Amino acid sequence: MTAGTHRVGVLVYDGVTLLDVAGPAEVFKEANRFGADYRIVLLSPTGADVTTNLGVRVAADGALSPAPAVDTLLVAGSDRFPRAQVPADLADAVRTPATAAGRVASICTGAFILAAAGLLDGKRATTHWKVTHELAARYPTSRVEPDAIYVRDGTTYTSAGVTAGIDLALALVEEDHGPDVARDVARALVVYMQRAGGQSQFSAPLQGPPPRSPALRTITDLVTANPRGDHSLGELAKHLNVSTRHLTRLFHDELSTTPARYVENIRFDMARALLDQGHSATQAATLAGFPSYESMRRVFARKLSISPAAYQRRFSTTRRTGAG
Repeated sequence: MTAGTHRVGVLVYDGVTLLDVAGPAEVFKEANRFGADYRIVLLSPTGADVTTNLGVRVAADGALSPAPAVDTLLVAGSDRFPRAQVPADLADAVRTPATAAGRVASICTGAFILAAAGLLDGKRATTHWKVTHELAARYPTSRVEPDAIYVRDGTTYTSAGVTAGIDLALALVEEDHGPDVARDVARALVVYMQRAGGQSQFSAPLQGPPPRSPALRTITDLVTANPRGDHSLGELAKHLNVSTRHLTRLFHDELSTTPARYVENIRFDMARALLDQGHSATQAATLAGFPSYESMRRVFARKLSISPAAYQRRFSTTRRTGAG
């Protein structure tokens, strides 16, 4: 946990996605109501005001600079990327301040800016699911994880689509001030409420209290970041170099579940999110890490008493009705 003022710099530039800026900023602002002390500053490459993707003009607090260094640098995305190459001056403006910051994080396609600056070389990363393949192709030295909501590699963080910036900001608050403050912020922002049309917000890292044990937290982070991986009991135990019995006891004592059921729950949430995004049931089963569509169907039947296809039809009806 941190003490004292924590300076959060948010990179803004012409065409920046406003929600990438406002969503995480709201999380840090809300955390201040629960004892945190974040100071949010909007920084543009030159210090000039910028115009967002919505045409809203945003006043910058100053120019992006390595001095004074910010504790956290957030790099917001833009729908211009990856349709266009990241301008060299934008990548150059980020490189040194990001290195000087205590940690650097990108929101959505902000990962393309970090990658263009060479800050994702050799690192695990993610971005919006629609363009993960482009990030991987354009920057092959980065290990792109297309299914992750957010990825941490050392002091570098990247997140998926725009609302995933809220998930990432909550994770950063938890890192700084612990799970209780993060949960208070999540509840205050109503992140578990359904979106318009009844489509649920996927936020796997906030499913219940985080484990206290660093070893167990390593495992839950591993599963959350890559639900498609081999997460059998033996493989998970091998990852920590502990016995399967010891790992099972850790899950029982701290999370009141088994390793297999925890993996299943993460995959279930991922599958629901994928169905909400319009993937077919078969695609959702594969991307969420289920061994087969039938195994996913059994989980949906047990948890929701409906099939994946019926779940998708139920929520897609609202989208059609509201499509004027």
